[in-house]
Amino acid sequence: MKFELLATDGAARAGRLTTAHGVVDTPIFMPVGTHATVKALGPDDLRAAGAQIVLANTYHLFLRPGHDVVKELGGLHRFMGWDGAILTDSGGFQVFSLSKLRKITEAGAEFRSAVDGSAHFLSPEIAVEVQQALGADIVHPLDECLAYPATREATERSLALTLRWAARSKAAHAAGAAGQAMFGIVQGGTDEALRSQAARATVDLGFDGYAIGGMAVGEPKPLMYDLTALVAGLLPANQPRYLMGVGKPEDLVASVARGVDMFDCVLPTRNARNGQAFTADGPLTLKQARYAKDAAPLDAECACYACRGFSRAYLRHLFMSSELLAYRLLTLHNVTFFLRLVRDMRAAIAAGGFGPFQARFLARYAVSSVDVSRD
Repeated sequence: MKFELLATDGAARAGRLTTAHGVVDTPIFMPVGTHATVKALGPDDLRAAGAQIVLANTYHLFLRPGHDVVKELGGLHRFMGWDGAILTDSGGFQVFSLSKLRKITEAGAEFRSAVDGSAHFLSPEIAVEVQQALGADIVHPLDECLAYPATREATERSLALTLRWAARSKAAHAAGAAGQAMFGIVQGGTDEALRSQAARATVDLGFDGYAIGGMAVGEPKPLMYDLTALVAGLLPANQPRYLMGVGKPEDLVASVARGVDMFDCVLPTRNARNGQAFTADGPLTLKQARYAKDAAPLDAECACYACRGFSRAYLRHLFMSSELLAYRLLTLHNVTFFLRLVRDMRAAIAAGGFGPFQARFLARYAVSSVDVSRD
């Protein structure tokens, strides 16, 4: 993997990430393909939307169909029919979300499957083995994600465990690496001193890029922004920075302004399945009666298939009738919107006009009270 920093504007950065499966321009948004599919979309839809890289989930693919099955069938790219780059997460967030079904020890995480209740164990070494079998371009070490709020004592204990797991993961990856990059994950809760310690210690271990984990788990938004700026400022300038699981449009813009390069979130796909479309003027909820006879497209500035061919009234009809086409068209539009947003940010950074771009975007974009968050 190779990362080139092409332009900066304040802390905002535009770069180019070259992987074994293609070039990724940053800042970039990664559509989430939890089960080796971005819900409701095929690879052709993703390409049409402008996707260059997608995320797949280690935990879910470990449970089904199993990493050995994926490997036997040619790896994740062939399995899901996607020839672009793929990033896999560590599985740590999903284990964190199973608070009543898991036990964390020094060895790893014991948990019961959310699918069938069967018992499983995921160690740092097994998490690396799974991701290597999947054949992702970018992989991550197993980490522990803390709930908010957490005591300093609990945060210190968790951070120490995450750093020990990171060292074990790196060793396992080096022993069996096959052209995959590994990003370290910076944890540390909401304590600035511990986040700084985590960033320095993770960088000292030496990874190909760095992810900022443990955000968007209930902490106040200003605190998330402050911690993101703090950690990004401590990471190497010549390597990519990935803010995990953060994906509201206003958060993407604010985090790019603080030096982040990569994002993922289920927001565009999940909200589409709940009838919400993202537009330049803010989220639009189609089940509202005012759209029943609205002949306008979802977003007049969008060139996606949904906006070129169909009215809000028709899309509302599909959604209210539970027609499957509604989910594809709304998802295609939302993913296109997110990818257009990062493309516009790249252009603004390259032109030295990111500050005015940010001001215009936030002045126009009406933040919705609807909060349908990460998987």
